[in-house]
Formats: sequence, C-alpha cells, structure tokens
Amino acid sequence: MTAATLTAPLAPARRLSLVAGLRHTVTLAWRSLVQIKHNPMELLDLSIQPVMFVLLFTYVFGGAISGSPGDYLKFALPGIIVQNAFFATMTTGFGLNNDLTKGVFDRLQALPIARWAPLAGRILADTVKQAWSVSLLVGVGMVLGFRLGNGVLGLLGAFALLLAFSLAASWISVLVGVLVSEPDKVQIFGFMVIFPLTFTSNAFVPTETMPSWLQRWVEVNPVTILADALRGLLVGGPVAGPAGKALIWGAAIAAIFAPLAVRALKRRV
Repeated sequence: MTAATLTAPLAPARRLSLVAGLRHTVTLAWRSLVQIKHNPMELLDLSIQPVMFVLLFTYVFGGAISGSPGDYLKFALPGIIVQNAFFATMTTGFGLNNDLTKGVFDRLQALPIARWAPLAGRILADTVKQAWSVSLLVGVGMVLGFRLGNGVLGLLGAFALLLAFSLAASWISVLVGVLVSEPDKVQIFGFMVIFPLTFTSNAFVPTETMPSWLQRWVEVNPVTILADALRGLLVGGPVAGPAGKALIWGAAIAAIFAPLAVRALKRRV
C-alpha cells in the first residue's frame, strides 16, 4: 500500500486559463517598463534620437527639398515616425536576447505562469514604448508648426495603424534576438537592414526625385506605404489604399516570421 502510494504518478499540472495568461503578460510587461527607472538610458534612446531626427531633417533639408522647414515638416514628420517605429521594434529583440543570455528568460519559464507570457509581456511593453515615442514626435512636431489635418480621429487612426504594424514587424526582431548570441548584434542587424530600408523610401524625399530604377522598389517598400498612410491620416490625402496595403504587409510579415521566431525560441530554451 505504501509502495504503491509512493510510486503513483503525479497528476498532470492544471492548464492555465487565458485570463491568467493575460494577467501574467501584463505583470511581465510592467516589469519591463519599471526597469526604465533603473536604466533611464533606455527611455532616452527612444526620446532623444527621434527628436534629433525631426530637428535636423526639418531645418537642414527642409528648405532645399520643400522650400521651407514648415512645408517639409508636413511631408517628413510621418516618415520620421515610421522610421522611428521600425528602429524601435529592434528593442524587442535586444531585450529578449538580453534576458536569454543572462538566464532571466529561463527563470521566468520555470515559474508557474503561461509559457507564452514572458515573450508576450516583452512585446506588450515595447508597444507601450512605441506609443510614448510616437506621442513625443507628434508633440515636438506641433511645437515646430505641424498641424493635424484630420483632427483627433486621424491621430488615433495613425496611432492604431502604426502600433498594429509595429506589433507585426516586431516578430522580425524577436527572431533575430533568438538567433544571435549577443544583444549588440540585434542593433547591428537593425542598422544594416532598417537604414537602407527607410532611406530607399519616400519617408524623407518624394519618390519622383529618385532614379527610375529605384522608384519601382520605393513604390512597394513597406516604409513608403506606411508613411503614405500616416500622411493621409495626419495631414490629409488617400488613406484606405495605403492603410490596406500596410495591413497586408504587416499580416504577411507576422505570418512568416512569427512561426519562425516561436520555433527558434522553443529550440533555444
């Protein structure tokens, strides 16, 4: 009787509910956000660099490209917001790789929480940081003279579209963060890929000013499409076409890179 009791198999662990998993996700996202208090440079990276881009592009290139800084700001601010959003997605991979290399992710996985909560919490926290960065850029732009062409509804639509696309694009960063051995390599990847991607778009200059062979790529570049959608929402112009194409691009990116990232993460942990 005693031997049978001792050797009896343990009952399988109770599956966590979706509500519990979401609660764990929010808790871990808050953990990532609270770390900013101990490492304020993380927030400064999302604040100073975007503001510098707005000031430099507006006052250095504005007169040459659009005739005046004010006119150029209407064109360039949505593009700068898009560029900043792409760079900000790299923080997801950087933070994830940092947690993996230091063993933090393994310790979190050992806790009685949903297995997907650590990754979801990281992505949610970085989405909140994205919202802060976009708010800061719009605020600085308005101080410099930028005005919303479609009011608050256009601004909210731009926020929703940008955050949805950033959420999809962050899966690229997650995959890179899992595959590389050091956090710094995530940033190297970002500079090698995102810089050419954003500068071969109409984020900063009109498409028609570029060579004809480059224009064909610029027109299908997701940065161009997302920048056009934000211009329509924030300034005025076509919205449905660019926004629909941007969502298709985001869905395609998520469909390709999310399964690859999850598979790579399972192999690593």
